[in-house]
Amino acid sequence: MPAMMTVKRCLAAKILALLVVMGRTADAFSQQSIEDLLAGRFRWTVGPPLVSPAVRAEDPCHAIKDPSIVQYNGRWHLFCTIRSQKRTHQIEYLSFTDWKDADKAGRHVLKISDGYFCAPEVFYFTPQKKWYLICQVNDPSRKPALQPAFSATADIAEPDSWTRPALLYARQPANVTAWIDFWVICDATRAHLFFTSNDGRMWRAETALADFPGGWTEPSVVLRGDVFEASHTYRLKGLNRFLTVIEAQDGGRRYYKAYLAERLDGEWQPLAATKEKPFAGPVNVRDTGPHWTDSFSHGELLRDGYDQNLEVNPANLRFLFQGVTDEAKQGKAYGDIPWRLGILDPAH
Repeated sequence: MPAMMTVKRCLAAKILALLVVMGRTADAFSQQSIEDLLAGRFRWTVGPPLVSPAVRAEDPCHAIKDPSIVQYNGRWHLFCTIRSQKRTHQIEYLSFTDWKDADKAGRHVLKISDGYFCAPEVFYFTPQKKWYLICQVNDPSRKPALQPAFSATADIAEPDSWTRPALLYARQPANVTAWIDFWVICDATRAHLFFTSNDGRMWRAETALADFPGGWTEPSVVLRGDVFEASHTYRLKGLNRFLTVIEAQDGGRRYYKAYLAERLDGEWQPLAATKEKPFAGPVNVRDTGPHWTDSFSHGELLRDGYDQNLEVNPANLRFLFQGVTDEAKQGKAYGDIPWRLGILDPAH
């Protein structure tokens, strides 16, 4: 018996030592991931595509793109633009518990509009205890016709509960002649609206939380560079810093750049902002399965929460994006490109 107790104690001690080492390794790994992020060193792997266009005989769908996603009540809630033959721009909703089942999830086209609506962003606005879907709609009475809008619901899991879109701005800002891909993120007192104008500029406007979703200021340019569209901004949890990822062009390909700021109304500094040192591009992504994409376009970081603060875990960034090979899009108009969705995971 004493010998048996000695063996058990030795085994327990070894397990405890192993757990301590594993904990230290995990801590060291997290610290290294954060250090790499702050230095703009991003390396990714990509597996097979996870979500493909739905099969709809009544209106064949050829692309699923512009994803926005939250995890809530144990399920992923994914909103995307879909491109089809009859209706060019609609938002589709699907929900699932595990990514391996994402492509088999039921598809629901939102009924909030009979016309053009796309490029969603979803979040829960805690002050009002309400979900918001920020999107862009077409209003022919305005110049430009593309406008930022919002829809709301009390139940994210009920696709038919969203309100019809209402415009964010009562009047068109006089200094804005083009805007696209609208994105809202909040701090303790204000909501901040970011967008791009397809000409190397990113803009910002703000409103008090008490006035959201109205009360927006006149937008101002906050970033100039070789950038294009789909700017998405997040709070880096625990770091008191903010990360903006923004799409750029390299010939016919798309890739992502990254910028860092200490405040949402602060100055954006380049972090990984060239095609040689991108946030996500062909040079820093390695395939772990069949090659299916040469472009890394309009994506969303998987968040650490679901509210208006848009927090992400800096030690474990994952990026849901739309991709396509050069061959698959060759000779096609942009609206006919067969985009699919996949995830970039950190490469270790």
